[in-house]
Amino acid sequence: MTTSMMIVGVGGQGSLLASRLLGTLLTDEGYDVKVSEVHGMSQRGGSVVTYVRFGDRVYSPIVTRGECDCIISFEKIEAARYAACLKPGGRVIVNTQQIDPMPVITGAAEYPEDVLDGLRAQGVQVDAFDALSLALEAGSPRCVNIVLMGRFAAGFGVEKERWLAALEKVIRPRLLPINRIAFEKGWEART
Repeated sequence: MTTSMMIVGVGGQGSLLASRLLGTLLTDEGYDVKVSEVHGMSQRGGSVVTYVRFGDRVYSPIVTRGECDCIISFEKIEAARYAACLKPGGRVIVNTQQIDPMPVITGAAEYPEDVLDGLRAQGVQVDAFDALSLALEAGSPRCVNIVLMGRFAAGFGVEKERWLAALEKVIRPRLLPINRIAFEKGWEART
């Protein structure tokens, strides 16, 4: 059986690092893992999506419509943008932070207020929380990605120590202490 996931966000939020953390953990756990990154206009604040598929044998990294088990979303609109990729009853872990897309910034559109309610109405299991506040408590707003991964990890079924070992492999040593705190805050928020 293959599990399909997506990590979605806006350029500069660290979604690619989050996918490296997940891929490293899964590889360490003995899964066949395929990862594919789509950057789009990521350097200009555009949408970024990473596909992560794992199982005994995985043949393609791409997640198609209706195939995704879980989406980890760094922003509410990004969760809604990719919700059609979820399986029926699929799950979204979403940061409640609002990052206005260009049409909202220019005044051409308004940020929708009912994004999460709309996802719930579609039958999506929504796990929404303020990852930005927890990242700030950890010491840096740039740690939102690791807070989100901690939240996901707490419900994934792999011991925390294994996640922390994977974290050590993907984070530079000088940045490791703050990222450990961020991961712990995400992990604790789940319980």
